[in-house]
Amino acid sequence: MKCFIFLRKLIVFLCVAGGAFTMQAQQQSVELRSPDGTIKVSLTLGDKIVYTVYNDQEVLLYNNELQLQLRNETLGEKPKLTGQKRVSVDTQIKPLVPFKFSTVENRYNQLTLDFKGNYSVEFRAFDDGVAYRFVTRKKGQIDVMHEHINLSFPADYLLHVQQGGFGSYYEEPYTHLESRNIKPSDQTVLLPVLIDTRKGAKILISEADLVDYPGFFLRGKGEENGLKSAFPYAPLETRPDPNGRNVRVVKEADYIARTAGTRTFPWRFFIITKKDTQLIESTMVCRLAPQKEVGDVSWIKPGLAAWDWINRHAGYGPDHQFRNGVNTQAYKHYIDFAARYNIPYLVIDEGWSKDKARPIETIPAVDLPEIVRYGKEKNVGIVLWVTFNGIEADFNDDTYNVFEHFSQMGVKGFKIDFMDRSDQGIVNFYERAAKEAFKYHMLVELHGSYTPKGLEYTYPNVLSYEGVRGMENGGYCTPDNSLYLPFMRNVLGPMSFTPGSMLSVQPEKYNGGLSPNFVMIGTRAYHIALYILFESGLQMISDSPRQFDQNPDCSAFVFSTPVTWDETRALVADAGQYLIVARRKGDKWWIGGITNNTEKTREFDITLDFLPGNGTYRLTAFEDGVNADSQAMDYNIRKQEVKRGDQIHVKMVRNGGWAAVIE
Repeated sequence: MKCFIFLRKLIVFLCVAGGAFTMQAQQQSVELRSPDGTIKVSLTLGDKIVYTVYNDQEVLLYNNELQLQLRNETLGEKPKLTGQKRVSVDTQIKPLVPFKFSTVENRYNQLTLDFKGNYSVEFRAFDDGVAYRFVTRKKGQIDVMHEHINLSFPADYLLHVQQGGFGSYYEEPYTHLESRNIKPSDQTVLLPVLIDTRKGAKILISEADLVDYPGFFLRGKGEENGLKSAFPYAPLETRPDPNGRNVRVVKEADYIARTAGTRTFPWRFFIITKKDTQLIESTMVCRLAPQKEVGDVSWIKPGLAAWDWINRHAGYGPDHQFRNGVNTQAYKHYIDFAARYNIPYLVIDEGWSKDKARPIETIPAVDLPEIVRYGKEKNVGIVLWVTFNGIEADFNDDTYNVFEHFSQMGVKGFKIDFMDRSDQGIVNFYERAAKEAFKYHMLVELHGSYTPKGLEYTYPNVLSYEGVRGMENGGYCTPDNSLYLPFMRNVLGPMSFTPGSMLSVQPEKYNGGLSPNFVMIGTRAYHIALYILFESGLQMISDSPRQFDQNPDCSAFVFSTPVTWDETRALVADAGQYLIVARRKGDKWWIGGITNNTEKTREFDITLDFLPGNGTYRLTAFEDGVNADSQAMDYNIRKQEVKRGDQIHVKMVRNGGWAAVIE
């Protein structure tokens, strides 16, 4: 009897062990490491495709699942591996519009996993992060119902996020949440997401190469510590609002994208850094975005732009013998201002057209051909504000060609506003607009937009995006919030923050925007430094001509600051707290520093070890004055000779800044 019981237990054990062995045999594991070996992706192929991300052998993201759910099948469910390929790449990219570097090092190891069912998953491991995407080889069109981007955190992480809906302007303030406290019922999390792992590393999550597909959002996973993806459905029917600005989706599909069956899908990437300075220098989107040959680009000229929206009612003085507002005389005044300072563009904002939905005819007070002619005479190009609805009409009506009409007039570009969505229809509009504008040699700024996904590298006439809580938000635009922008929003691409306030106050002195003049929070040196720190190919000047004319030393500095750069070096950085960055254009260096609403003055000694050679340079610096912590407009100008290896003392009061040029 005992022998029978023993034999039965042995048989049961062998069956269980055999089943476990079979399950283990069905699972396959594969690894990919970064070129320097510090970042590792470990993949397990079983019932699903699961990956874990390590940094210096520390688990950062644990057992993340990825799937692409089509109408009749789910890619990544019970995957059958048919082959794999590895490749190492070490090349250079020379962006046509260099926002951080004129030469970008592109070094990574790639693993491509091919699966039964005509699809693949590509992983790339860089020294500063990881990216992956699906690739499909299906016939005809496919309906994508959902893409599962399922992220799991092995510990409590601190997340810096914006929260909004699928119709977000991406102008919400940043909030700072414990990862376990984000609930599925909370507002969706917008991209990018900055994660402080509290393990000496930070992770920035976003996407690149977004084409014919919706942008993704994230939600909490409930009891499980992590985030999962959410997508807007594809629009089937839209309706313009009576205000002529917005367009609402009134009917949605049951899929998120109907698209070609043979294609690559967007990259999902994770920038991994040990130092916050690495976030400032990141070029991940550039490395993942397609660098297409689009023909002659000599006409694409990034630059500063005078701008009337915030300050169009702020003009006064003996040279101002005309009514403020939207009229021909006012715009000629702005053109004269731009010409005095060699500012290449004037952006004419909302109000010039009779019909926002079909912006061809101007209001009686605006003689647009004359304004364009006058600008050309003064070497100032005109960029027009238009609505998404007004541009979309161009693609839907053969008798109406807004690009052709205004390019023939001599207009240099469009500031396209009020897209306010991230669904497949809007993503496709971005590409159509960029492509059509390129055809007619017109520049584009995308306002009322989502954050950049790399379109500016495919179509370099796209010089900037909004998707940021910028100066238009008045007193709601504070240094405490803006100190996250270089570490998050600007990592993804250029942003239209619209800096440049010459009238500045500390937050307790802000009067709620009741003044007819443009007043902003932060010291004078802080606002000057933003021109160095915040990247945009069309950097708009927010304050009025009068204010800049009355501050000639600040004007000379600001209007000589480049908008593209050959080299970027973050010197000291703590996300949300402070930042000092050095940037080079040609043989000159600019240094910008800002800090938040700290209780104490911050002081740093920075070493000029980035200067070449043994020669002597001239430094001109704008510094917070002794009273700037209460009188924000107090500043000093320091001039001195410096050389390579010298140390410079930088002192910034609360909401303060520091800006310098070395030549």
